[in-house]
Amino acid sequence: MSNHEQLSLFDFNNSEPSPPSVSSNFNRDLIPTDAKIEIPVGTYQTLEEISNHCNHCYRCELGQNRTHAVIGRGHLQAPIMIVGEAPGQNEDEQGLPFVGRSGQLLEKILESVGLSTDQEVYISNAIRCRPPNNRTPTPQEMEACKPYLLEQIRLVNPKIILLTGATAVKSILGDKRGITKIRGQWMEWEGRLCMPIFHPAYLLRNPSRETGSPKWLMWQDIQAVRDKLNELISL
Repeated sequence: MSNHEQLSLFDFNNSEPSPPSVSSNFNRDLIPTDAKIEIPVGTYQTLEEISNHCNHCYRCELGQNRTHAVIGRGHLQAPIMIVGEAPGQNEDEQGLPFVGRSGQLLEKILESVGLSTDQEVYISNAIRCRPPNNRTPTPQEMEACKPYLLEQIRLVNPKIILLTGATAVKSILGDKRGITKIRGQWMEWEGRLCMPIFHPAYLLRNPSRETGSPKWLMWQDIQAVRDKLNELISL
């Protein structure tokens, strides 16, 4: 792609695995109201089941003020899964992740390398309910919501997971280093390739397109993701 295309960018099938068996004495109905109850791997057979539980979930206090739990959007068996931080106001109102300005920019970034939520991408968040005033989720909130995210990952079964921002990185990898230190690096987690990348909101706050700027670095990263996906598909 030409440099002009790079600059204009910022103007603005895997098969689903059979779920593991869940113990017969496990009571699914208790999950939404008690964070002390673990959610075993294989609890859910569909993403719709996760959505139903999350919209009745009170494993942390965020559920008390939500309009909608924000589960995910995109291709249900996408080879790439993007994990964001937490829903904002637009996401809480619509029940979908990345639908505001950050989401619009994310779509442009994906489209620039021929990726879309129609075919190659599924988008979710580290947590499913909006924190007050869009604050950073607490470790307790992320821990309460993490089982839902892990079940989403299992059901979508992506080849690549993109972690947008430090909160997403902490949620999955437990890595507390700053995003600027680890972005663009391939890491392995549970047999999957993960890459930390800048959150689109960070790019909106940093408009420079100069070499070495966050937007320039994102352009390098998304091309590397496209190349890696092509490589994995060809194997």
